[in-house]
Amino acid sequence: MTGTPTGAESPGERDCDDAGLDRTSAAPDRDEREQVREALAAAARQSGFGLVTPGERPTAHALWAAVGGVRGLLESLLPGFLFLIVFTITGEVAPSVLIPAAVAVLFVVVRAVTRSPILPAVVGLVGIALSAGLALITGRAEENFVLGFVINAVWLVALLVSLVARRPLVGVIAGLLTGDHDWRGDPAKRAVLTVTTWLWVGMFALRLGVQVPLYLSSQAAALAATKLIMGVPLYAALLWVTWLMVRAVYARRAA
Repeated sequence: MTGTPTGAESPGERDCDDAGLDRTSAAPDRDEREQVREALAAAARQSGFGLVTPGERPTAHALWAAVGGVRGLLESLLPGFLFLIVFTITGEVAPSVLIPAAVAVLFVVVRAVTRSPILPAVVGLVGIALSAGLALITGRAEENFVLGFVINAVWLVALLVSLVARRPLVGVIAGLLTGDHDWRGDPAKRAVLTVTTWLWVGMFALRLGVQVPLYLSSQAAALAATKLIMGVPLYAALLWVTWLMVRAVYARRAA
């Protein structure tokens, strides 16, 4: 007569224990994935794209909020505009980069005094300070724009990587905003979200394609002017087009 020795587990008992362990270990993994997904969704909602949920109708108010309103526009445009004016008049590097930096400090102080969110102004100040420092060290006004080239190049690479991985970044953001994690299985959604991602690739590539040659030819004033034109205005126009395209495909699928 054969049987299981005393104190030993039968194969069935071991299978049950293993399954219980698998379920126990899988639960924390799912929780961690959900936490990461929630964190990414929160970040997406804070972005300009997240001000309009896919399928909703974009409004002028949402676009105005995406560019930061009056204060956001001043903080984005005024330092670059001052650089252009001062450099055109004086031709000197130091005042051209120090005056915008002083204005950026003023923006931080105003936000602190009015108890407004201070992070956007601080980020802007850090960027302006780094750019100004590079220009002062080298003595070349064109170096004031190198950091902008790096930021545009990073975004360009990230967008291209998302396309190569067949997970276009606009689609990832839309999925986080709506909880639609199966959008890649819908040919219409996948096509629109891929096209809109390529539009953002085009914007960053266009900025670099226009501004880098001006940098290489040491045309600081022209570089400052093109950066102003291809900054907030181009961003706002492309954001509006993206909202409309994504809304169209989500609204049609919902209907």
